[in-house]
Amino acid sequence: MAGDWYLYEVFQAFLSAPAYHLLLEAFLVLWILRLILTKSYKPHKTRLGAKEKEELIAEWTPEPLVPDTPSDHYTLHPRVVDGKPGKTVTINGKKILNMGTLNFLNMIENKAMEEAAITSLKTYGVGSCGPRGFYGTVDAHLQLEDKLAKFLGVEEAVLYSFGFSTISSAIPAYAKRGDVLFVDAGVSFAIQQGIAASRSHVRYFKHNDVDDLKRLLQLQADTDSKHPKRARVIRKFVIVEGLYLNYGDICPLPELVAIKQEYCVRLFVEESLSFGVLGASGKGVTEHFGISVDEVDLICGSLENALAAIGGFCCGKSYVIDHQRLSGLGYCFSASMPPMIASAAITSLEQLENNPDIFSALVRNSRWLHEKISSIPGVEVGGDPISPVKHISLKDCGENGEQETRMLEEIVQEAENQGVALTVARYLHNEEAHPLRPSIRLAVSSSLTQPDLTLALRVISNACASVHRRDLDAVE
Repeated sequence: MAGDWYLYEVFQAFLSAPAYHLLLEAFLVLWILRLILTKSYKPHKTRLGAKEKEELIAEWTPEPLVPDTPSDHYTLHPRVVDGKPGKTVTINGKKILNMGTLNFLNMIENKAMEEAAITSLKTYGVGSCGPRGFYGTVDAHLQLEDKLAKFLGVEEAVLYSFGFSTISSAIPAYAKRGDVLFVDAGVSFAIQQGIAASRSHVRYFKHNDVDDLKRLLQLQADTDSKHPKRARVIRKFVIVEGLYLNYGDICPLPELVAIKQEYCVRLFVEESLSFGVLGASGKGVTEHFGISVDEVDLICGSLENALAAIGGFCCGKSYVIDHQRLSGLGYCFSASMPPMIASAAITSLEQLENNPDIFSALVRNSRWLHEKISSIPGVEVGGDPISPVKHISLKDCGENGEQETRMLEEIVQEAENQGVALTVARYLHNEEAHPLRPSIRLAVSSSLTQPDLTLALRVISNACASVHRRDLDAVE
């Protein structure tokens, strides 16, 4: 009976429905049936004869899987390193002075770090085999986070297992579509990847030019005043590096903090190079300028340079850092760093705290080498005098980037022959946001003695002079 009553009600509803409604429903039903039963693609069948097939095959030229590579390209002649790339490095069986790796404090040869890593290896094994939120957290990770937070004077720190992914995960964790990022034009490729992943609006200002940054912020403020409702939901960030990898100079943090307060923006500082380098105790660019870390909304850094470990970190206020534990893709989905690396990084931090003289030695070496290399004829040295990263370029190459790169590679090879390891700075030119001038990226270490520095200066000077003479002879 209930079934009959239900059918009766349906029939009455059908009779009372408007005619146009019934026609529309019938049309939709027929259209759905047509979509289900009709093929979405009907290939055009063409029958080719044997002669036509042979002609098509003869005309077809396959595209190369990779572009043509010149026979003298550096990737075809790799330098093979034996052992630790410490103060000295063994390249292709030859032991020479190392001025090419970012081992600023020579922690890669620290015996205490080695012992801590071996002890941890025996306790925890090689890897955690899981992300931090899924059985990948061990007490060594928590100890390192706590150690970093106390060392930098912040509320909390969070670890990433890969230095590159730290800033490229942190930026999209906070900045989303519709937000505005004001970014220094000289930032590294890792920051550029984080910017792209955020899908935010990007405004690049001239490298280390606070006036250009203020101009862009004022333009944004003028736009916001015309659309106050939309402006209330737009977040604005300023993103810089403490010590720029591509230039070797230091960001003007005091001016940036003043701009942050004036325009009410958030300030992110990437300190992969400045951490463990700048400041009386290696705490980075904030200590270098005597500015409280609370003035910076987020500090990111790498453990792979000064500390000679693996991975990276972000630090700041607890509510800022906690957000990354759910939104930082590199944190949520990457396996955590090996516990032995965390133990080694803890020991490395303790070494920094117990040996503050190491930073004054690094500054002394950097300043001396900067002054001396600047006096070499035909050479320009980029970067701050106290920066351990120097960019050496040639004065008389004009706009010919290929020629300058070739000459720099010849200088590097000549220096290697004379006993000093250098490296040409490499970039993904087709993907970089802004073009970068070819240069030799030289890295200074605190462990270099005066004879080491004198040797490096003499070799670089001789290599530059030799390549210049060779180039002039080729022109004549």
